[in-house]
Amino acid sequence: MSTPKVFVTRRLPQEGIERARREADLDIWPDELPPTQDSLLARVRGTNGLVCLLTDTIDATVMDAAGPTLRVISQMAVGFDNIDVAAATARGIPIGNTPGVLTEATADFTWALLLAAARRLVEADAYTRAGRWKTWGPMLLLGADVGGATLGIVGLGRIGQAVAKRASGFGMRILYFDRQRNEALEKALGAEYVSFENLLAESDFITIHTTYSESSHHLFGEEAFKRMKPTALLINTARGPIVDGHALYLALTTGKIAGAALDVTEPEPIEPADPLLKLENVIIAPHIASASRSSRGRMAVMAAENLVAGLRGEKLPHCVNPEVYK
Repeated sequence: MSTPKVFVTRRLPQEGIERARREADLDIWPDELPPTQDSLLARVRGTNGLVCLLTDTIDATVMDAAGPTLRVISQMAVGFDNIDVAAATARGIPIGNTPGVLTEATADFTWALLLAAARRLVEADAYTRAGRWKTWGPMLLLGADVGGATLGIVGLGRIGQAVAKRASGFGMRILYFDRQRNEALEKALGAEYVSFENLLAESDFITIHTTYSESSHHLFGEEAFKRMKPTALLINTARGPIVDGHALYLALTTGKIAGAALDVTEPEPIEPADPLLKLENVIIAPHIASASRSSRGRMAVMAAENLVAGLRGEKLPHCVNPEVYK
């Protein structure tokens, strides 16, 4: 039997590549930027497997370009809104993802953003580097207290829960809003379920961990910012389009809220001319919440395990569309 052919849309951590190479002939896209759609269509033709990232649009056109030989699509990410799941299912192609492995790293980074925004760390660093630090001053770069403050969590999934556990160490009041109430989690985490409107009104810090869907598109827009405290800080490590960037800019420049810290934007990467980049009260990171060495390595191995299972005709360990097996 010939060795399966697989296209990998970016260079991945070596432990994942080594696992996949034991089973397949890998064609790895060498550039830092993702392949263009034309390049993707050309490289996927006749392959048996595809390993992709959130930055790749995997639609019916791509699947048809690969042809009937395509057995599996393995995404190195938790989310999969870049993949046409219905099209893959209709073609009998299982889709793998990598849930759970990035929970702790993302929760850590959420807290890094929250603390940096609260204590104006990025502003302070720029202030020092610009040679503006002349003396200690009692009013210099005053920030927000975290200990004892109220934290609002939108989406109490794995990452939201990990963020809540960390909040307890700061003695915070923890509020959450989710599509479904979970009283067992409330007891375990010391969290209080509230409506979205109450969460906006009562929280000193709001952190977003809900999934992206049509219903969460621009969930944080003009109306949401109007309900928030003028001293509130917004943190987003989920998906960029959950926040309306234009509305956020207006909220930050008119005093509706005090600041924001974002790991994700709409679009990604953020346009260099985006006015948010000119504001001192916003921190913007390049989607690196899961970028710890161990987390990315485990993600790559999980993606490889999903790939290998699909190539062998076995059930994927982590399958987005299990109905494909029916």
